[in-house]
Amino acid sequence: MIKITEASIEDIAKIQEIVHITWPITYGEILTKEQLDYMLDLIYSDEALSKQIQNKEQLFYMISDADSVIGFIGIEHNYKEKAITKIHKIYLLPQTQGKGYGKIVFGEIGTMALENNSKELLLNVNRFNTALNFYKKLGFEIKETLDTEIGNGYLMEDYVMVKNIQE
Repeated sequence: MIKITEASIEDIAKIQEIVHITWPITYGEILTKEQLDYMLDLIYSDEALSKQIQNKEQLFYMISDADSVIGFIGIEHNYKEKAITKIHKIYLLPQTQGKGYGKIVFGEIGTMALENNSKELLLNVNRFNTALNFYKKLGFEIKETLDTEIGNGYLMEDYVMVKNIQE
């Protein structure tokens, strides 16, 4: 059904294509266009993605169905030297949502996390993001509220969510 493969520098253009489709839909009613553009450049520029992929700051994976690439994830095992896998990024194209792919991808992330001795999955989600309900359905719970200054006077207003995956 879907395949998850490790991403490389050659996948940067596809990652950028996916975020330029998904971000305006996901955050268009939450963030101003100026903040959206600022964050896209900050997080998804060629330079930022190259550094993250080459230095393995995050492990990037491409998500494909039978026909094409439909999304990507960025995760970090042993987050802050704890038995935690942090999900930094997870984006699926809008036309794939509601088909069960997200649940499958989270299952795969859980398997990778267990293989890397993690006991928990951790993610940040914008407090106004509709994905919040999806994460709750998957068993994530809100651990804390976090406001992060990201420059230019912009703030990320997130919930930190956690899910225990110990067997």
